[in-house]
Amino acid sequence: MKKKVIICGAAGRDYHNFLVYFKDNPLYEVVCFTQTQIPDIEKRSFPKELAGKHYKKDIPFYPEEQLPFLIKKYNVDEVFLCYSDLNHIDVMHKASLILANGATFSLLGPKDTQLTSKRPMIAVTAVRTGAGKSQTSRKVAWLIKQHGYKVVGIRHPMPYGDLKKQEVQRFASHADLKKHKCTIEEQEEYTPWIDMGIPIYAGVDYKKILHQAEQEAELIIWDGGNNDFSFYKPDLHITVLDPHRPGHERLYYPGESNFLSADVIVINKESTAPKENIQHLMETIEQYNPKATVIHADSAIVASHPEDIRNKKVLVVEDGPTLTHGGMAYGAGVIAAQQYGGKIIDAERYAVGSIKQIYKKYTHLKKVLPAMGYSDQQIKELQQTINRAECDLVIDGSPVNLKKVIKTKKPIIDIKYTLQEKGHPTLWDIIKGMLQ
Repeated sequence: MKKKVIICGAAGRDYHNFLVYFKDNPLYEVVCFTQTQIPDIEKRSFPKELAGKHYKKDIPFYPEEQLPFLIKKYNVDEVFLCYSDLNHIDVMHKASLILANGATFSLLGPKDTQLTSKRPMIAVTAVRTGAGKSQTSRKVAWLIKQHGYKVVGIRHPMPYGDLKKQEVQRFASHADLKKHKCTIEEQEEYTPWIDMGIPIYAGVDYKKILHQAEQEAELIIWDGGNNDFSFYKPDLHITVLDPHRPGHERLYYPGESNFLSADVIVINKESTAPKENIQHLMETIEQYNPKATVIHADSAIVASHPEDIRNKKVLVVEDGPTLTHGGMAYGAGVIAAQQYGGKIIDAERYAVGSIKQIYKKYTHLKKVLPAMGYSDQQIKELQQTINRAECDLVIDGSPVNLKKVIKTKKPIIDIKYTLQEKGHPTLWDIIKGMLQ
């Protein structure tokens, strides 16, 4: 008899785990998914067209809060946790809740879920959301392109729309963002790759995505999401640590696994972090992953018109996921405002709709505005919040270009950040050795 299973997810790792482990597995029946973090996503379902021969109907989604009810409703045997950036205590609280309701709590690891590429694969992961993983991925891709190799990226999934249409997505132009009706969160990740002239893939079926990417690439970069581990078995595994959050490298799931398994560890943002935090990370690396090569780096801030910021009242917009489930109180926008003499206003005062609810849910947020846009309605509310703000200008510290997403008469100053390595070895020193 098949075991009845619930997959706990957040529109990413959960779909991948289903397709590579459960889809054609005769031992299991996935009765439903629970969803969290993504607004209104539980109103959708996983389409039967993607689910395989064992599933004659779409697999329903429910809010994770209904988990005890669902375990009883479906007489569930086992619940699999399939999303990332949870502290270890929260993981065990979920496990305890599941056990208390009679089911088995389970996690799937790399051996069960990682696919193998025919091309050399470099995976870039992190210990927490917002550590600087994506800028590291882009730096790796840029270095490889500069040395004459055909490189593409594959991004951790963010399929918030029609999953059948999003099965395989390729982004190589700004027109592709419109074609795939990308949310702000998606645009934040794909736009910088497009601007570098490097294609990046994403979607739902990462086996099909890999097959297509292999047709045009000599080398592939896995650009991870949150602090999740790679969907592909890496030939080189780079993990990014954040000295603004020392200790988190061993406190969050599955980021600690990335830390322990990394071939290369990048300590990012060193110029803005206390020296004792950097020393703490070095000692932790020496104790728990001494085989890893350490690269020291800064996240360099570049403003489009820094002279316009001084003494102005500024509304700071930051990367949404970094501030919300990433737990950061600020990002590149705040650093730029402080560096160039701006006066930061309190964004929360002007928040409307779901943006207002974000501040109630993530109480650590002070003054800054997270660039949230999981739906057209939320993008409208972000725009309303910005237009209501009493400020001289907007500092856009998100990776997406807000000027292309919202309509406002307020001047917007773009803030970009790039990875700058310090000393040796460099990323290219290591990559070059891998390719020889």
